[in-house]
Amino acid sequence: MLPPRFSRMLLLIGTITLLATGLAKGQEASVWNQWRGPTRDGLVPGSGWPASLSEESLTRLWRVKLDASYSGPIVSSSAVFVTGTADGKTEVVSALDRKSGAELWRVEWPGAVSVPFFAASNGSWIRSTPAFDGESLFVAGMRDVLVSLNAGTGKEQWRVDFVKEFGSPLPAFGFVCSPLLDGDSLYVQAGASLVRLDRKTGRVLWRVLKDDGGMMGSAFASSVMATLAGKRQLVVQTREKLAGVEPDSGDILWEQKVPSFRGMNILTPVVYGDGIFTSTYQNKSWLFNISKSEGAFTVAEKWNNNAQGYMSTPVVIDGHAYLHLQNQRLTCIDLATGARTWTSKPFGKYSSLVAQKNLILALDQRGELLLIRANPEKFELLGQRKVSEQDTWAHLAVCDEEVFVRELNALSVFRWKKVDEK
Repeated sequence: MLPPRFSRMLLLIGTITLLATGLAKGQEASVWNQWRGPTRDGLVPGSGWPASLSEESLTRLWRVKLDASYSGPIVSSSAVFVTGTADGKTEVVSALDRKSGAELWRVEWPGAVSVPFFAASNGSWIRSTPAFDGESLFVAGMRDVLVSLNAGTGKEQWRVDFVKEFGSPLPAFGFVCSPLLDGDSLYVQAGASLVRLDRKTGRVLWRVLKDDGGMMGSAFASSVMATLAGKRQLVVQTREKLAGVEPDSGDILWEQKVPSFRGMNILTPVVYGDGIFTSTYQNKSWLFNISKSEGAFTVAEKWNNNAQGYMSTPVVIDGHAYLHLQNQRLTCIDLATGARTWTSKPFGKYSSLVAQKNLILALDQRGELLLIRANPEKFELLGQRKVSEQDTWAHLAVCDEEVFVRELNALSVFRWKKVDEK
């Protein structure tokens, strides 16, 4: 028989193991580790949301004031990572305790860009949503820099300044795209190009789709990884075109010009089967099919329609894209035919969309949270609630029953309680 102290030690080890195992099993459903969530498509895993936004169903857990930002929160099992721009000249990254909002660490560095034209009225705050691999946080600063931080301490691990690295122009709107993590690689549109980096060291592995940066500088859209025509590839939307890129070599597999106003191809390309949906400001929406024959890829337009998207990336449910438009309305598009099955009344100028099963949460920039049933036959608004008095341009995050709303100068966390929950 083991001595009592050894028995207690074994029990403690066993308990820690069980906790770690449970965390690992539940990690996918309980974290929001990148732009548009764990699967980068705005689709949230779980058993189902309540069909209500009432005060009883959606209760605020905590709210903390922060520096201004447009980038979405990143959520780990124990922390929430947020960015901000302080005093118009300093970029800030903070880790907050997920349960209470207490600050765990804070780091900052000089960095600011005054954005031009119509965007200036909304502020020049940091825009890109970071990425998190379980150990490191990858943060894009406005002055075209990418910084790796230790997620536990905030200590800087490496930094790449793309303006210095490539001699490229400082982008007029700053670093806008959100980093894509894939294995040991990071993919970003920076330095007036598409770049692959080693996530552990920051070393540049290749650089393709270069342009002169023009008046605007680097592209806005975030990339996705997908399998098209049997080939796994990086799908990227530059300021002028869509492209498929071989992830390891950087070889361009195919390209398709996409008309745009002043290069404002902003939303993330959406993959549907072997097709890619996109929509651009003051233009149209398209579905392009990708095929392969005799070793060569071919791009063909399947359809286009008059839906003019802008900054919001749609969610796709049962073959239909639910998209927020330039004219502030929501629309539903049948991806098989391109037919618009309905269009709603106007809401805000921007809306971040997430979905679970047949329910969609839409957070518009006015601080209005909408709950919509994904019904291709008609617009079906189940609930609407004011959750912020400030602008809410950052992307919504949902983890389990928690809803994370990044206000311009704060973070609010709500608990979404099922109606029958005591």
